[in-house]
Amino acid sequence: MSVNRNLVVLARVLDRLERSAQPVDPEQFRSLVGRLAAELEATPRDAGLDSVLETFPAAAELYENLHYAHAGLCRSALEPALAAELAARAAIESARRTA
Repeated sequence: MSVNRNLVVLARVLDRLERSAQPVDPEQFRSLVGRLAAELEATPRDAGLDSVLETFPAAAELYENLHYAHAGLCRSALEPALAAELAARAAIESARRTA
């Protein structure tokens, strides 16, 4: 698994800026987000990208926003989410019947 070094550096800087209590220059922020967006678009979807997105929440949010038209705000597979929702509904219905 090879991870793009520029992607990691930009993602780390964005995470730090997002958590900073200090004001951030808007132009600097826009520039950083633009550069990170370009790196995200150029990086193939693989385990390396997934690792970066799991490590840096701000980068993951940007990635979701970039792909919103195709994937909404969900990076995880639909099947496990659907299975969890169905299991929760079944458990609630079972609890209602026994109450």
